[in-house]
Amino acid sequence: MIDLLLTNTSRGDIGVSDGRIVPPGPAVVTRDLGGRLVTPPLVEPHIHLDAVLTVGQPRPNMSGSLFEGIAIWADRVRDLTVEDVKERVRRVLRWQLAHGVQHVRSHVDVCDPALTALRALVELREEARGVVDLQLVAFPQQGIQSFDGGPELMRKAVELGADVIGAIPHYELTREDGVASVRFAMALAQEHGLRVDVHCDETDDEHSRFLETMVAETIRRGMSGRVTASHTTAMHSYNAAYASRLITNVARAGLHMVTNPLDNAVLQGRFDTGPIRRGHTRVKELLAAGVNVAIGHDSVMDPWYPLGSGDPLQAAFVLAHLGQMSGADELRTLVDMITVAPAAALGVTDYGLEVGGPADLVVFDAIGEAEALRLQRPRYLVMRAGRVVAETAPAHTTVTWDGVTEEVDFLR
Repeated sequence: MIDLLLTNTSRGDIGVSDGRIVPPGPAVVTRDLGGRLVTPPLVEPHIHLDAVLTVGQPRPNMSGSLFEGIAIWADRVRDLTVEDVKERVRRVLRWQLAHGVQHVRSHVDVCDPALTALRALVELREEARGVVDLQLVAFPQQGIQSFDGGPELMRKAVELGADVIGAIPHYELTREDGVASVRFAMALAQEHGLRVDVHCDETDDEHSRFLETMVAETIRRGMSGRVTASHTTAMHSYNAAYASRLITNVARAGLHMVTNPLDNAVLQGRFDTGPIRRGHTRVKELLAAGVNVAIGHDSVMDPWYPLGSGDPLQAAFVLAHLGQMSGADELRTLVDMITVAPAAALGVTDYGLEVGGPADLVVFDAIGEAEALRLQRPRYLVMRAGRVVAETAPAHTTVTWDGVTEEVDFLR
């Protein structure tokens, strides 16, 4: 007999034994999931765990702008301690796990000579391994070329255990510095066999065009499939001819793209008087070109974004509106963009709901992708290696209507 049989799921019956998916059969325990949607684990491809739960510290972001947020964080970094970082991140990792997230790529600010946040997250990476697996990006929030000692801090971050190399070319002092920072990041990653994930063109300035530098470096260095461009919101403002050529080359280079609809919906368009730009990249055109596009949450209650609970489904819900992705197939694609697409960007192996694969899965309290997005309910069940790691009892709501109290079912 197998250990567990999950029946009546969106993928049929699923057998589990010794932490792996096996063919259905007689089981020690059988659990009827009532037709609920089952997916592989959710994957968070872009978040700043070092900054979570610091909203209002040391002061609130009154303008709500990207650059005021950066200035506030620069002050908050001075007060970081290893325990401060670990305490906040542990809390948010639990939130993410409850939402079904089992793989996380976190950007970590390394513009701190002590590298306090990175040291803390390297320790937490080992603590959380096998429950929530962390990838850590050496992220130079103040720039590489424009920050005193920036290149040396990036190299030191690699020595401390960073998994991925980052950059922020549009924040460098000059375009030339921005190009140099991309080339430095790509060379450092190639030297150490690491992946690359760059905050690229996160601006409304249509003249910010560092993505083309990333494309060229990826092709020249033979790093296809190992490079991610995050944000790229300037693409929203490019003329159609340039955007079309750029997207063709992004596909040719095999870049992964990450859009962050929660943060960028409120951070971008700050200089617009109307109409205000939506603050995300050209998702539909990238998908049509065969580019792998994932959705990131970006921030959870930090100087840039005062909201959020670490749920990728919420970010997908927002993109359904801002990206006009409300078609039946598009709603299914949105769920792929928080599961299989980011898994590919992170290079997660041993992933998916195939026989012989790990019994890592998420059960939504919904019948399909559209209902999952519409309702955004807490996850019904989260399993890792066949073990339940998070579970939420379905809510029951009653309404008194014309003197009669009855239960309301939001599923239909």
